[in-house]
Order: sequence, then structure tokens, then C-alpha cells
Amino acid sequence: MPVRSVLVVDDNPLVRQAVCELFTREGDFDVCGEAENGREAIEKAQLLRPNLIVTDLSMPVMNGLEETRVLKKLMPAVPVIIFTAHNDPFVEQEARVAGVSAVVSKSEAVSVLITTARGLLDQIAA
Repeated sequence: MPVRSVLVVDDNPLVRQAVCELFTREGDFDVCGEAENGREAIEKAQLLRPNLIVTDLSMPVMNGLEETRVLKKLMPAVPVIIFTAHNDPFVEQEARVAGVSAVVSKSEAVSVLITTARGLLDQIAA
């Protein structure tokens, strides 16, 4: 199974570390980089060319939706997962309009994030 690179974006260092550890524990993922806001994520994504971006919604400097709109212009094939505590239909609708591939709530089991990530990357590989 190929190892797929993930860029993790969250303004909270503890959440970022937890998400990085979660993906690192899985044998088929490699965390290629981290960012603490959308602007930094765009710079790192262009440099690192990840297979997947997992980003928070609410961040200073640039939020996850603004970040996704820019990333989808620069790297349209790279799926973006919004991993957020703000889980409501409006957020999900706004995320879809921005080009987000999936929205996963931070209140769900972490396995949901991994399963969603694999599903999106498997769709691309198929």
C-alpha cells in the first residue's frame, strides 16, 4: 500500500500534535508538514505537495474556508478535509461551496477522520 502524505493545519498546537500522531500511527500515512493557519498552509502545501490536507475551520490570519478556496485554485486534485468543532449544516454547506471534500467533527471518533481520509484518497487512486 502506498504511503500518502498529509499536511495538518490547526491553530491549536495540542490538536495539531494529536492529529499528526493519529496519522503517523497509521502505516499508510506520512505527515509531511504542519501549519497553524490558512496562509501558512497554502505556502506549505505548494512547497510539500501533500496528497491530502486536514485543516481546522476557525483559525486566525486565514480560516479553513478561505484557505480551501485558494488551495482548490492552486491544487484542485488535492482533497481537503475540514476537521472542526463547529459542526452544523450551514458550515457543511459553506465548506462544500468552498471546495472542501469532507467535513469531520472533532466530537466524532478519530477513526472517522482516518476512514474519511482513506476513502477520499482511494477515490482519487481508482
